[in-house]
Amino acid sequence: MVSSFKIITLLCCIVFGLNAFAQETSGSFSTQITTTYSYGYLLNKPKNVKSKKPLIVFLHGSGERGTDLEKLKIHGPLKYIQNHELDAYILAPQCPEIGNWEAESLYQLIQKIVKENNIDANRIYLTGLSMGGWGAWDLALAHPEIFAALVPIASFVNQMQEDDACKVKDIPIRIFHGLLDDVVVLNSVTIVFKNLKSCNADVQLTIFADADHDSWSRVYDNPEVYDWMLQQVKK
Repeated sequence: MVSSFKIITLLCCIVFGLNAFAQETSGSFSTQITTTYSYGYLLNKPKNVKSKKPLIVFLHGSGERGTDLEKLKIHGPLKYIQNHELDAYILAPQCPEIGNWEAESLYQLIQKIVKENNIDANRIYLTGLSMGGWGAWDLALAHPEIFAALVPIASFVNQMQEDDACKVKDIPIRIFHGLLDDVVVLNSVTIVFKNLKSCNADVQLTIFADADHDSWSRVYDNPEVYDWMLQQVKK
């Protein structure tokens, strides 16, 4: 029988033997991953641009993606001004066919438009429908400091946006949704609404009892939503 002393000695030899052959290295590593975002866009300018004017930023839904900028006139403010006048700039970017809204690239586009035009930086308004409503939440949460009003319509809201809702508590918000919407369920919007109310935000939720996913037509065709937006000034 091998004594316990011999076993311990053998194990020690094995360990020290392994250490004799081990090698230690050190180093450093850095990398940069760059993603390019490209948007076509339409910019409608008011008649009088000598004085500073507000800016309405409109984010379209998934059906208007692509390269045909005329699609941006199907819904929203650019459709409204075909028969009405708004004393404001209207910026409508367009997502690529397989793209989605990305907050930082949209922010940089807005900064470019503000720099190149006579825009009142205290009166920038953000609105969007469906996919664009989600994009509006995302952009407002990323840069709440630049918006004087937020109007998301038929918008999906993810859990991170729900949890971070109070980041936009200082922005007046008007949310619109259809009770019969079977594309974007109402539940996520009601959660973010309750979260905003808990932090004393100026927020209202309007639910159209007879509307499905297209709850935006009656909103964007109504001059009252523009009147309300244009009265808002960033605090």
